[in-house]
Amino acid sequence: MRRLEKSETEKDTTSKSDCISAWPRKVQSKSGQVESISEQDSSNPFITYDFLSSLEESGAATARTGWLGRHLLVEDENGSVLAAQPVYLKNHSRGEYVFDHGWAEAFESAGGHYYPKLQIAVPFTPVTGPRLLVRPGPSADAAREALVAAGLQLVKREKASSLHVTFPLESEWKYLTGLGLLARTDRQFHWINKGYQTFADFLSVLSSRKRKMILRERREALKEGVEILRLSNADLTETAWDAFYKFYMDTGSRKWGTPYLNRKFFSIVGERMRNRIVLIMAKRAGRFIAGALNFLGDQSIYGRYWGMTEPRPFLHFEVCYYQAIEYAIERGLKVVEAGAQGAHKLTRGYQPVTTYSAHFIANSSLRRAVAEYLERERAYVAAEAKELSALTPFRREEPDF
Repeated sequence: MRRLEKSETEKDTTSKSDCISAWPRKVQSKSGQVESISEQDSSNPFITYDFLSSLEESGAATARTGWLGRHLLVEDENGSVLAAQPVYLKNHSRGEYVFDHGWAEAFESAGGHYYPKLQIAVPFTPVTGPRLLVRPGPSADAAREALVAAGLQLVKREKASSLHVTFPLESEWKYLTGLGLLARTDRQFHWINKGYQTFADFLSVLSSRKRKMILRERREALKEGVEILRLSNADLTETAWDAFYKFYMDTGSRKWGTPYLNRKFFSIVGERMRNRIVLIMAKRAGRFIAGALNFLGDQSIYGRYWGMTEPRPFLHFEVCYYQAIEYAIERGLKVVEAGAQGAHKLTRGYQPVTTYSAHFIANSSLRRAVAEYLERERAYVAAEAKELSALTPFRREEPDF
């Protein structure tokens, strides 16, 4: 069994990428069948070669933008891929959605160097998914151990301060923290499909006040001739991407200062993943005025980016939340993930769920300080989740006297 690092060169930071070219697209099983490398990666669009290569080939995630690929593979003696993980060497903490700026400032103030650091993650994507992609079989446990060991060795080799695994599966998080990595939790809001056949079925389980609120918001959003279009496959034209990119730039410039993605990314990913993309666009008077980009998994729809150029009441909720819920119900999808943050999602039927990250910090003093902080933070996140769960808009059962 061999641990291999597939990295892009320092000079090549634009269209070509030596590192992602080695990312496993499919593996060959003993029976000769072509299958995904792990049981989970085929259902998660963001861990695929198509998505990761789109980020790198567009120039959005490269050394130039502070995301230098250091992806790791574990291969057997015949060169067959047994395990893989997406790893990036970073000189900043942007685009991660698991915030460690305070750790960096504290370490730098004490005379240390927090950057570079290593990030096992999907750039700019706060979506839970596999981070230790391991091919099922008798070598799975050994391959997983080799993958983690290679990541820790890479910390020393790159003279990095730390290694961070963000938004892993809960099972991966338990495995990593069981090995001694520091445990961190946070929360997002997801909509859960409880077997609804129609949007009206979903509304029927809400309190009367919340049900009326949602119906009113949907009516208001579609006033004055606003229509909603769902674009996928051949409908994902360059004209549609041009319109959406304006929306993305407007939102990104206001929220982050400098948007992470460029126009080229949307063209590349739109071509490679057109059957796993739903672009929900609002149109009025013959032109697009708002849009939301969604990716599809086997059981989930993931809302990623949104924007508008003609502000209208409640259009955000319609395009981002209600349309995604309706789409999930129509196609029998189990979950709508609408990105990070946003307690306002709670009153619209989304529920708090826990997200995870695991952290290895080389410096013992910083590690102790962070461990103490995370213990308090986990308690706060757990308590907050209980409070938020009590605020969901679902009807309460009447007491049985």
